[in-house]
Amino acid sequence: MTVQPVTTTDAFLSGNYAPVANEITVDELEVEGNVPPALSGSYLRAGPNPLGDPPQPYHWFIGDGMLHNVGLADGRASYRNRWVRTASIADRLGEAPVDGPPQPLYDSSNTNVISFAGRILSLTEGTYPYEVSPDLETVRRFGFDGTLPHGLTAHPKVDPVTGELHAFSYWFEEPYLIYHVVDANGRLRVTEPMTLPAPVSMHDFAFTRNHVLFFDQPAVFDLELLGTRGFPVAWKPENGARVGVLPSGGTDADARWFETELGYTFHPMNGHDNDDGTIEIVLPLISSVFGDPQAVLDESARQSLQRWIVDPIGEKVHQEIIDETPQDFCRINERHLGSRNRYGYTTAIGAEMLYDDTRVFKHDFVGGTREDHDFGPGRHPGEMLFIADPERSTEEDGGWLLGLVHDDALDRTSLVVLDAQRVGDAPIAQVHVPRRIPYGFHGTWVADTGARR
Repeated sequence: MTVQPVTTTDAFLSGNYAPVANEITVDELEVEGNVPPALSGSYLRAGPNPLGDPPQPYHWFIGDGMLHNVGLADGRASYRNRWVRTASIADRLGEAPVDGPPQPLYDSSNTNVISFAGRILSLTEGTYPYEVSPDLETVRRFGFDGTLPHGLTAHPKVDPVTGELHAFSYWFEEPYLIYHVVDANGRLRVTEPMTLPAPVSMHDFAFTRNHVLFFDQPAVFDLELLGTRGFPVAWKPENGARVGVLPSGGTDADARWFETELGYTFHPMNGHDNDDGTIEIVLPLISSVFGDPQAVLDESARQSLQRWIVDPIGEKVHQEIIDETPQDFCRINERHLGSRNRYGYTTAIGAEMLYDDTRVFKHDFVGGTREDHDFGPGRHPGEMLFIADPERSTEEDGGWLLGLVHDDALDRTSLVVLDAQRVGDAPIAQVHVPRRIPYGFHGTWVADTGARR
C-alpha cells in the first residue's frame, strides 16, 4: 500500500520526522560487521506515521502509528513495516476493522511496543492497546477481557521478579489516576483509583521492590487546546510538582505525596529501595514542556539527569544533578527493574528538536563516570535497548545496545549494535535498511520471533 507523501512545512512532518508513504518487506538486508549469533529475533519499534495529510493542527504525539521490524537470524537480517490498523487506518485502507472495545477518547497507537504474556502490544497512552502478530499484522484492540476501565499508559513495566505487569491509566475526569497490576498470565488483578488534585498528563512512572512511584507534575489536561494546538495539555506551574509513593499492595489511602522542584520527567530510568528506608530514583528532568506546539521541549527549558532520594521519614525529596547534558530515552538491563542498578543508558537530545544530537551515553552510577559513543556528524540515534548476552549473564552490562541511527547524508536508517561493556568502541554490526525509518519513540526486542531468513 502506497499513499501520497505529506507535503508541509510542519517541523514534525519534515525531514526524517516525515512519514513514509508505504509498507514494504525486504528479506535480505546489507549487514556490515557481524551480528552476534545470540541476537536471533526481532527488534520492534513504534512511531508516528500519518497516512496521507493529517488533520490540522497536527501534533507528533497524536495520530496514526507505524511499527517497524528488523529481524535477525544467523547473522542475516530482514525488514518490514506496517501501519497499526486503528479504525481510521483500516477504513482508509479499505480493510475490515479489527475487533475490540471502542476507544474511550481517541484512536491511536504510535508510542511503544512491548511483549507480555505471549502477546505483542502496541501502545499509546489514553487508548486501549492493539495486539499485533510477530509479522506486525494487527490482531485486535485489547482491553484485558473487558476489565480495563479505559486507556492504558504507553509505559507499562514487567516486574522481572514476579512476571507481573505494572501499569496505570490517567484521565481528564475523576479518577484522574488508576494503578493497575496484571498477572503473568495477562489477567488484570488490581485496579486502584488514586487521588490527584488535577488531571495531569503522566507519561511514565517507576516501581521498586516495595513501592510504586507516580509523578504529579504540572502538565495539565486542557481539552480546548485540541482545536488550536492538536494536543490537549498545558504547562501550569501553579499546580506544583510532587512524587507519590504507594506501598506495594497498598491502596489510595496508603499513598504519600512529597513536593519536588517544578519539572517534568518523560522516562524515569529506575528506582530502588535503600536500607535506611529511603527510595532512590534516577530520572531526566525538564524544567518545562508543552509550551510550543511545534516542539516537544521548550526553548528555554533546563534539562538534566538527576538522582532523587525520597525520604518518607523526613518527608522530603533530595534532588541532585548527575549530568547536565540534555538526555532521555533511559534504558537499563531490565533484570534490575525495581532493584539497584549500576549502569544506565541514555540518548543525548537536542535543545530544540529531539533528535538533533549524535551521541548515546553509558552511565556508571558506582564509578560516577559516563562513556560516550558519538555516531558522527549527521548520524542521529534514537533509544538504545539493552539486550543481555547469555554468555555474560553474570555481568550487569554483559550484553549489547541496539537502536536505530539515521544518516542524513545517505537518507537511510540502520540498526546499530554496540557492545554495552565498550560503548565507546566502533559498532559490532550495522544493519542497513534501504530506506529511512522516521524518528519515533520506543521499541522492544522479541527473541526468536519474526526473523526472516
